[in-house]
Amino acid sequence: MTDVRVRIAPSPSGNLHVGTARTALFNYLFAKKNNGKFILRIEDTDAERTSQEYIDNIFDSLKALGLNWDEGPDIGGDYGPYTQSERFDIYPKYAQILLDKGFAYECFCTPEELEAEKQEAANNKKPYVYTKKCLNLTEEEKAKLRAQGRKPAIRFNIEKAQKAFHDTSMLSFNDMVKGELHVDTNLLGDFVIMKSNGSPTYNFAVVVDDMLMKMTHIIRGEDHISNTFKQILIFEALGAEIPQFGHLGMILAPDRSKLSKRHGATAVSEFVEHGYLTDALVNFVALLGWAPSDGEEIKSIDEIAADFRIHEISSSNSIFEYDKLNWMNGQYIKKLSTEELKERLKPYLTKYDLSELTDENYTRMIEITREPLKLLSDITDAVPYFFGKGVHIDEEAQTKVLDTETAQDVLKSFMEQAPDWEWTEENLHEKLEKFRADYKEKGVKPKVTMWAIRAAVTGRTCGADMTAILAILGKEESLSRAKAAIKATV
Repeated sequence: MTDVRVRIAPSPSGNLHVGTARTALFNYLFAKKNNGKFILRIEDTDAERTSQEYIDNIFDSLKALGLNWDEGPDIGGDYGPYTQSERFDIYPKYAQILLDKGFAYECFCTPEELEAEKQEAANNKKPYVYTKKCLNLTEEEKAKLRAQGRKPAIRFNIEKAQKAFHDTSMLSFNDMVKGELHVDTNLLGDFVIMKSNGSPTYNFAVVVDDMLMKMTHIIRGEDHISNTFKQILIFEALGAEIPQFGHLGMILAPDRSKLSKRHGATAVSEFVEHGYLTDALVNFVALLGWAPSDGEEIKSIDEIAADFRIHEISSSNSIFEYDKLNWMNGQYIKKLSTEELKERLKPYLTKYDLSELTDENYTRMIEITREPLKLLSDITDAVPYFFGKGVHIDEEAQTKVLDTETAQDVLKSFMEQAPDWEWTEENLHEKLEKFRADYKEKGVKPKVTMWAIRAAVTGRTCGADMTAILAILGKEESLSRAKAAIKATV
């Protein structure tokens, strides 16, 4: 196999979408599997939709996912992305080559004239195909149009290119994912490759760039299939080697509609902000349309790359199951050491004053609350009762627990005994065991006994280990809350 060179070429019209991230990942995995090169190219030919903010987001998101590209402009010892807007002086040269060969021609049609053509096709209930009215203009006719102030676009001559390289109007290629695909080129229409303002269109710029950057494989979404036929013809007309193409199925929401913000996060930066670990996100996204050979789903990116087989990618659409991603993220959180998790969680604890806790107590708080975490951001709602004086009592904790006679009796007994206890976690465990046993002899289930203390001290009916909570809060605050719960109950 020729040295593999692949690329991800996003348009900076929005933050890096998870679908584009999946495409980037599959290109990255294919490159690593074949000891090839993975390139980043920003396709910003559409100036009106381009934003530096989005370019930075794409750059930062790929880096966060560990999808580091292998070459590009040097930016202080690191690689920056290739950017199409910085290559605008290149494209006219290749457009002229096509003009000289007769594979392209100048088009002086105005937007109004083109719209009239489209309307006529619609009225006749036919798909619109450009009428080629500018194909055979004489030099004298062109001069008159220029004198009127018209600036020509440049169109690709599909019929001539097809006849030059193929026996019929049918154009086909073997897709690495979907198998053989074909189209009747008579239905494509002569498309614009250079706009009248001198800027290249997507289909032309991408071919010139892929040709000059010696791309060997193009792996992208299936929404590009119609573009691929046009691009193959341009490659042929320029005398360039045609890359192998692979088109990925779309990523759909659980309801099988297009994945959008109404379903949840869609941009990589949103997932990170919401508390997803990038390793988990990469692992999950890799399984959208592909499966490991050993059936094991939790894998590092290096393990996935070693096992990656592009011809086994499903040609069907994939369902983005947020529940599965949450489960997988929880598995990755469980693998973090306590020290690493402490640091990862701090951005989600900014609403609390961490100085209220010693480092030892902060560590212990994380140890006892980490088990159910699916997202790092879950910690925000898991720990409010560790901070401040007093506690907010949930309605359920008040009505179903604290308002009962049993809970009030438990709290009164607790307030009679607990002030004399040594307030260490080890001793509290021992004292609470006996306290529960005493109430069990009275016919009160141990969990009911602890519900009363938990509801009074944390304001909730469930949560972390109660012994540890009391130890972290300290005797004074714990007893103050228990006493307040007695007073607040009728």
